[in-house]
Amino acid sequence: MKIAGCIEYDGSRFCGWQIQHGQPTVQAAIESALTDIADHPVRVHCAGRTDTGVHACGQIFHFETDSQRREFNWVMGVNTKLPVGSSLLWTKEVDQNFHARFSAVSRRYRYVLLNRRVRPSYLAKRISWFPRSLDLERMRKAASSLIGTHDFSAFRSSRCRNKVPVKTVTTLDVGQADNWFWFDVEASGFLHHMVRNFVGVLLSIGCGDQDTDWARQVLEQKDRTLAGITAPADGLYFVSASYSEEYPLPAIPPPCRYW
Repeated sequence: MKIAGCIEYDGSRFCGWQIQHGQPTVQAAIESALTDIADHPVRVHCAGRTDTGVHACGQIFHFETDSQRREFNWVMGVNTKLPVGSSLLWTKEVDQNFHARFSAVSRRYRYVLLNRRVRPSYLAKRISWFPRSLDLERMRKAASSLIGTHDFSAFRSSRCRNKVPVKTVTTLDVGQADNWFWFDVEASGFLHHMVRNFVGVLLSIGCGDQDTDWARQVLEQKDRTLAGITAPADGLYFVSASYSEEYPLPAIPPPCRYW
């Protein structure tokens, strides 16, 4: 049978999702835990791989097993095996055609940032930080030019191996409450560092270093070297993946106001 699951994790405790020899990764942790509970080797596939330091509120994955366990027992058993900073939220048996990555219609990320002169303390590594004043409306205006179907070559890292730079961004919204800012992005797919590069460009506009039209210019030039900084991984959260009604999955609670 095929089972889907949802895991949340603190990315500062892991060297990304994908297994790396000798390094703590989310994939290695969940596979080890599932292998113990299933009593056979388990391989998992996720909706979207995350880099070192990137967090998740609702990472979807799937695995195959012949072991018979109730959904509650999978969750409780696996959570006794997972390291601190990660928790399995739910599991559900799914159709054999389901694939956590290839069946996903879209994915959603949130970038959380504290905007003040003093760096964060107890939230260090869980949020990003920007010390210069930011203008919400300037960033919102600039963000609107990145919504739609475009070639996002200017927003991919030099290590990106995705062969198709054209993606459809359905949501790119900037919110603010006091000295907190968050950037919500939903798209059909993402290039490596795409969200962090969006944020880097918008921060340059928000603090007044660039005009609001600069985001559109960067997009049209399709040249990563002209796009400025890549925002740190600390503030980035994989929020959820969306699937068609063919694959009904448990709802993922929306992130709290800031992350």
